[in-house]
Amino acid sequence: MKKELHIFFTCLMFYTRIPCPKNITHHPDYLNKATRYFPFIGWIVGSISFLAYSLFAQFLYTETAVICSIVISVLTTGAFHEDGFADVCDGFGGGWTKEKILLIMKDSAIGAYGAIGLVLLFLLKFRLLSESILLFQVYDSMAVFKIFLLFISAHSISRLAAISIIFTHEYAREDASSKSKPIAKQYTWKEVFGSFFFGLIPFIVLSYFDYKLILAVIPVFITRYFLTRYFQKWIGGYTGDCLGATQQVCEVVFYLSILFLWKFI
Repeated sequence: MKKELHIFFTCLMFYTRIPCPKNITHHPDYLNKATRYFPFIGWIVGSISFLAYSLFAQFLYTETAVICSIVISVLTTGAFHEDGFADVCDGFGGGWTKEKILLIMKDSAIGAYGAIGLVLLFLLKFRLLSESILLFQVYDSMAVFKIFLLFISAHSISRLAAISIIFTHEYAREDASSKSKPIAKQYTWKEVFGSFFFGLIPFIVLSYFDYKLILAVIPVFITRYFLTRYFQKWIGGYTGDCLGATQQVCEVVFYLSILFLWKFI
């Protein structure tokens, strides 16, 4: 149990800015095992984001409360995944060879592609999440609980889509310069089982209240498939930035899928 707690806190420290015990470090062995808890971090970030939304919604309009919840979620993770998304936009937008793409993604400066990508990403998150919440509030008697599950499910299943890439694809960089290198070396059935367990449970509970919502998983993993195919074509695998970009894109696709299913099916 003590070892599992250490692994969990290692995961929490690596993927968020939430304070952890002082004895927790980025030990490679624990980081490899921390993969199993990555979707569970989505439970935490999603819960914090929902609490922020609920608090601000008491005093502000829904749209403003949603913006505040997005800000809080970014602060909670330190923009870890958003940074990866921006780097991928810059790298694949400005590079035409594997070496050039990896070099651009390694650059800490943000370029035009990354800036434009982030603006569009946040606009989509804001609009899709706001519209989903408004629909739940109008048509559902259990709106608050379902909105809570929506927040958690979006964060957990998108993280599952991202972390599952390390189970199926090779790491692209030949050096140790990427943020994902410590978790790219090895994994066991525990990491696979833990990832899928924590990644799918909130979504399954949400689908229990409306069975048609289970279909939302299909577009998410279709998106994951095409992203990995694109990464494989251009750089021969994935990097930490690719995982971050996958999480962000799949989160948006999840909101879009839920909204489509709720309105049209």
